[in-house]
Formats: sequence, C-alpha cells, structure tokens
Amino acid sequence: MSRQQIVAGAADMLRRRGLNATSIREVAKHAGTPLGSTYHYFPGGKDQLAAEAVRLSADFVSKVLDQQLRQGPAEGVRAFFELWREVVAGNDFKAGCPVVAVAVEEADHPEALAAAADAFRAWSAQLAASLEEHGVEPQRAAQLATLVVGAAEGAVVLCRAQRGIEPLEAIATELTALLASAVRT
Repeated sequence: MSRQQIVAGAADMLRRRGLNATSIREVAKHAGTPLGSTYHYFPGGKDQLAAEAVRLSADFVSKVLDQQLRQGPAEGVRAFFELWREVVAGNDFKAGCPVVAVAVEEADHPEALAAAADAFRAWSAQLAASLEEHGVEPQRAAQLATLVVGAAEGAVVLCRAQRGIEPLEAIATELTALLASAVRT
C-alpha cells in the first residue's frame, strides 16, 4: 500500500464524513493498510494526513482548472462546476469537497486548516489570472474569482443538504453569464 493511496483514502473519507468523523484507524481500514504503516507515513498524525489529503484534492482541482482556463474564464468555471457536479451527484449526494470539510471542522488541526486556506487561495488566484488575461481589471478579477469559489463550495453544500443538483446548476449558470459579461466589458 503506497503512501499516495492512504492520502487518497483520507481525501475520500473527508469528503464523505468530514474531518471530525474521520480517524487514522478508519483511514487505514478504508485504504486497506495496516494501522502501523499509516502512523509510519504520517508521524504528525491526523493533522498531517488531513493536510496532505487536502493538498491532493486541491492539486487535482487546480489541474482541472488549469486545463480549462486556457480556453477562457467561462470555460474554466463550467469545468469547475462540472467537477463538483460529478462529485456530488456521482456519490448520491453523500460526498462533497474535502477542503470544505477541513475548513469548517478544523478544531485542533492547524496544518490541515492552512492547507484548506491555501487551496481556496490557489483556485481563486487561477481564476483571477484568467480573468485578468481576458481584460478584467485586477481587483474585480480577484473579487469575481473569490465569488466563484465561494459560490461553488456553497452550492456543493446546498446540493448535499437538498439531495438535488439544482442549486449547483443555477449558480453555475449565473456565474458563467456574469463572467462572460465581465470579460466583454
């Protein structure tokens, strides 16, 4: 069992159960690895493992954004929302974003919380850079990017609570139109 598989298993548990309901023991069981191996790879315990799971998830989302933002901000936002649609609907509304799970339940896990904050900043920075490349003034680009990330994460939460994809689709439609308008002006 590789270290990467343990981190991926932790990310999966975080997106399904949240930080507080995820233990090292349960991650080891979920990943099919001996508990001792988990502690060997993560001597910093749950905080270190959660931080690495957040970074793995954040890097995956950043790669999706990077590929799609090359086509323009609206395309990047569509891909961002499609990714969350697949996560939420593809898991019967029982999974969300592991970054949000850590951000709202950080308690005594400062490394994990810092990783979550870094993830949100990175996604926002990617979106803002794309908006700027397409003629949006830097301050407005940063504000729009923050709006997109915050709205996407909120939409994921709404979808899970309501057991339906409609909030995500409505928010994606409006934000895509807003960004298209911002790029034209």
